Amino acid sequence: MNEQNSVRIIEVVSYSSKWKDEYIKESEKLKNIFKDEMVEIHHIGSTSIPGIYAKPTIDIIIGVKDIDEIDNYNKDMAKLGYEAKGENGIKDRRFFIRGRCERTHHVHVFQIDNPEIKRHLNFRDYMIAHPEEAKEYGDLKKRLAKKFKYNSQAYCDGKDLFIKYIDKKATEWSDTK
Repeated sequence: MNEQNSVRIIEVVSYSSKWKDEYIKESEKLKNIFKDEMVEIHHIGSTSIPGIYAKPTIDIIIGVKDIDEIDNYNKDMAKLGYEAKGENGIKDRRFFIRGRCERTHHVHVFQIDNPEIKRHLNFRDYMIAHPEEAKEYGDLKKRLAKKFKYNSQAYCDGKDLFIKYIDKKATEWSDTK
């Protein structure tokens, strides 16, 4: 079936240690594209949290000097197989996806001073430090993926309250470290 005519299926799988290696390999390619514009790059999302269920999509966040320069890299990203999605619903972000229905990577680019970077890193680090809550999150995602296998928006909406709850705890936890 042609991927453009397909529906994206929500699939949550067991953790794979290969995800870290995939991130490392991809981060090198991204560093070669963004070069001097890039300030930092991190593996985020569920594939960065050992032991939990996740969609097998590597999420990467990049902090850059000037977000307004990032659209100039769209052609270079396309050569790596990425589709530029602009802000895609989050102000001051540039979002790139690889694969429409069989998604392999998400790249979230923010200007270095954007609080979204710290929020994502706090979430990841909190979940790694609190495996019982990470397991709860993985189990929630597994249930939602079964219930909303063909509805990406409903799957995301189902995670929203839990993510906000953990974001609050993660911020408080980070502030006390």
